[in-house]
This record gives sequence, C-alpha cells and structure tokens, in this order.
Amino acid sequence: MTAPVTGHAHEDTPGVRRAWGWVAHLREGGTTPWCDWSVEGEARGRVLPGAQQLELLRRLNLAGDPTPRLAQRVLEASAPGRGRPDLELEGAVERLAFGPPPVDPGILPDDELIRVATGVLADDVVAAGVPEPRRPRVQWPWRARYRLVGDPAIARPAREEMTARGRPPGGRGALVLVVGTDLGRMMVDAWTTRSLDEGAPRWRDWLDSIVQRDVVPPRVDLVAAARTWADRVGPGRVRIVLDQSALPGLVGTRRPLPSPPELSADATDLVRRVAAVLGLLVVPHQRTALLSENLRPRLAAMSGPPLVVPPEHEEWVRRRAERMRRALQRDGYAVHGDPDALLPRDRSGVPDPSDAGVLALAVRLLLDGDRIEGKREETA
Repeated sequence: MTAPVTGHAHEDTPGVRRAWGWVAHLREGGTTPWCDWSVEGEARGRVLPGAQQLELLRRLNLAGDPTPRLAQRVLEASAPGRGRPDLELEGAVERLAFGPPPVDPGILPDDELIRVATGVLADDVVAAGVPEPRRPRVQWPWRARYRLVGDPAIARPAREEMTARGRPPGGRGALVLVVGTDLGRMMVDAWTTRSLDEGAPRWRDWLDSIVQRDVVPPRVDLVAAARTWADRVGPGRVRIVLDQSALPGLVGTRRPLPSPPELSADATDLVRRVAAVLGLLVVPHQRTALLSENLRPRLAAMSGPPLVVPPEHEEWVRRRAERMRRALQRDGYAVHGDPDALLPRDRSGVPDPSDAGVLALAVRLLLDGDRIEGKREETA
C-alpha cells in the first residue's frame, strides 16, 4: 500500500540535504540514528519519506540485511489505522502552524513503527496466498458420525484434519462433541479466533468489556453450545469433551489429531494488527484463510511466552468456570474428562503483549519474507 510521503524536497536547505543524506545512508544498510547524522546528500525524489518509515528501515538494518526492494517498499508504505499521519523529520523542515510537528524518529513509540510494518506485512500475506488445500480422501460410508463445536482453537483444526482424511462432520445420528479446556485458555482462544475471523480490539479492552458484561464469549460458551444442540438432537447425543486424548476415538480415528497451536502473546497481537489491515484488502473469508494458513503457522514457529488472563480478572474467570462446570453437570451430559479441567490453571505467560515484542516479530517476518522472495527470484 502506497501513500504520499512527507517533506519539502524541492527546498534546497541544509536540513533537507541532511535528510536526503540520511535516506541514502539507510538505503545502503546504515544504522546511524537521525539525531547523530550530519552528512548532506542529494535529493532522490520529490518528497522525503516519513519519519516512521525511515526509522523502521533503520530497525530492519539493525536486525538484518534488507534488500533494496524491501527498503523501497518500507519507504513508500503508509501507516494504516488510527494514529498520526506520516511525520516529517525534526531539523529537516520548519514546523508549520498546523498539523503534527516534525519529530526525531528515534523517540517514536513502537506502535507508530508497527503501523507501517503491518501494512507491508499485509501486502506480503496477500501476495503469498494460501497453500493448496489437501485433497480429501474418499469418504467411508461406515465412518463415525460426529459434529465438533466448542472452543474453536480445538474444534476447527480437528474438523479440518478429519475432513482431509475423508471423514467430514455431519450425518444422520451424529454425536455432537462440545470440546473445551480450562476457561482461562479458552478466553485467549476466543479473542485470537475473533482476531482471525473478523478483527478484534486490544486484548485488555476486549477482556474488560467481557468481564463488565459478565458473559462468557459465545465462541467458548460450552453451556450455550450444548443446550442449543441438545434442543436439536436430544441431550443423549451431546458429549462434553474435556480430555483431548479422547477426541480421536470419538470421531472414529486411531491416528492422533493435531494439537491446537499456541502463539506467543506478541505473535497473537501481531495477527490482530495485520488482520485489521487485511480487512481493507480482501473479503472476510479470504482474510481468515490467509491469516490461519499463511501467517499463523509462521508465527507459531517463533517462541515466546503465551498470553494469559491478567491477575485482576483471574477471580472472575474462576467464578465463571465453576458456574460452567455446575451447569454442564446439572444438565446431565456425558463428560469425557475431568469437569475440573474447566477451572483455570496456573500457566506461565504474560498478561499483555508488548509493542516492543510485536515490532521485533514484525521486523523478523519482513526480513524472512525478503530472503524467501530473493531466493525465488534467483531461481526464476
């Protein structure tokens, strides 16, 4: 995505010449901060790139060796989403009576650089597309009939895997398997899935709203899911599955099913931010596929502490988990696993993503994608 950049390159002043000298330095892989730069250079365009774009390029240079192609894309990128427009360099141009003042790029908050990085990443994700779907095997007429609902982080990959094996869900007399785990993890799963499917607010904002309304997110409300299906097929055909090792047998396979991938807190937030940009580029079902099958697997391979419920909401999650456990037991469904598995567990993790961590992941993805594209061009 390209947007007009800032600056007054037509002005031949020491400040503008200094700025062009810094642009050339960064294009050549330099890492000197703007505040320490003094060498002048010749204009290389109509206007100067914005401060956010220039600082992001400097961070890329610090982290790796971006190609001229990636450098050009970053310098031409816009900063989507809410935030300040492209900013001019302090000391390069005069401050105007209106609009945001020029800035030292070195003191910009990481969030400003993430906005630029996610725009470039979104273009990369669209260009990469989604992998070719696995060809489903022939369906077995005597297969077990089932439906998988509940926590989408567990149910969705299991459905996709079983479909690829020739055993899709559905059919007359199917058992309805309501899958879940501890509610703390399911809260993270619900937020992550919303980010993938339709976009989501920041983790804290979303969670605060949920707690304030005192409701379990519909995606992981096992009680509501079980009762809905019990009304359709009868409670005797509804199973609550809290032991994931029991799931293969219930869907009629001996082979294990894929474990739900857990992203780091920073990776989860990066997915959310890229999703917001993708919403402007592709239709909703394409966005979900691109994020789930392209971006998410790449981020799942990058280590980092997972997201957990903040301490101030732990008691609320526990109360809601206990209420969920009582309701499921009172309704009399068959349960595979210990009902106490719904109660939140002590897990190591962080209660908030960090902008610094999100930016570091974005920079790493940009450089990795740049290397892959370079190799592809070499072999073309």
